[in-house]
Amino acid sequence: MVRSLAGIAIAFVLFGLFLSLTGRNPLNAYLRFFGGTLGSAVGLSEVGVRMIPIILTGLGAAIPARIGLINVGAEGQLYIGAWAATGVALFSGIDQIWLMIPAMALAGFLGGALWGGLAIVLRSTRGVNEVISTLLLNFVAILLVNVFVFGPWKNSQGFGYPYTPDFGSAAILPAIGGTRLHLGLVLPVIAVVVVYLVLNRTSWGFNMRAIGGNDAASRRRGIPVARYLVLGMLVGAGVAGLAGMAEVSGIQHHLRPGISNNLGLLGFLASWLAGHNPLTLIGTSFLIAAIMVGGDLLQIGANLPSAATFILIGLVLFLVLGMRRKDLATP
Repeated sequence: MVRSLAGIAIAFVLFGLFLSLTGRNPLNAYLRFFGGTLGSAVGLSEVGVRMIPIILTGLGAAIPARIGLINVGAEGQLYIGAWAATGVALFSGIDQIWLMIPAMALAGFLGGALWGGLAIVLRSTRGVNEVISTLLLNFVAILLVNVFVFGPWKNSQGFGYPYTPDFGSAAILPAIGGTRLHLGLVLPVIAVVVVYLVLNRTSWGFNMRAIGGNDAASRRRGIPVARYLVLGMLVGAGVAGLAGMAEVSGIQHHLRPGISNNLGLLGFLASWLAGHNPLTLIGTSFLIAAIMVGGDLLQIGANLPSAATFILIGLVLFLVLGMRRKDLATP
């Protein structure tokens, strides 16, 4: 913890030097940054909005990592989860919110799981590394969603803009306290608790950690490694798909191109910063979400380019991982 906090502090100091070199006052910038995120109820609610998909996509990377898989495809799994949830919202005919929201969540989970399943099938049958397949499937998922929002699902009354018709009220997650924060907040809370308990309190979790540590020894012990690899990827990708459902139901209220804005990548970074620990992931997701919200404020108030936000995130990532003790660097 001390090493991680030191790495974060150094990252902010270096970013302050970067701000100085670009002719901006670091003190004023950081006052605006922290005042607009942690210093106001609206800012905290916006951080919460960003945390929801980051935690879910982070779990999408953390769960497969526990069995030695690297899932770089949470971005695409989010898109397919959003696409599947949108299909339920538009065409299921359900008009009760207590039925519609669970149906959309199930569709989002299954959509993400099936998309992640493609990668594990390629690994199992053709020996394709999941890093390559999940990364490339991201682009396929984005293009697939574009086909629908520019084509058969395009809103005929949307003045030519590429998005689907707006959801009915039954398909919209209620907002909390008049902010953009919505009841989709329960999804990462439930997911983190369940994943933590499974990984640390069940024989399934022990076997997953054993496979991640040494799959050859696990096979000799009689653990069905192939089954766990499939299960780990499907569950992780399914949780990432839930992030897509939360975005379309809680924030957008329709499906459109560019719905993710790198949320899958940010979740992947949050997971690695957390050492793939579900509880620590909450803290790293909060940090990244706060940087994203604060970066938006700096773009407006300090005329800072959007790319500068990712410079700060990159500094945090490299310094925290670089200062981590060697024996703690592997989950």
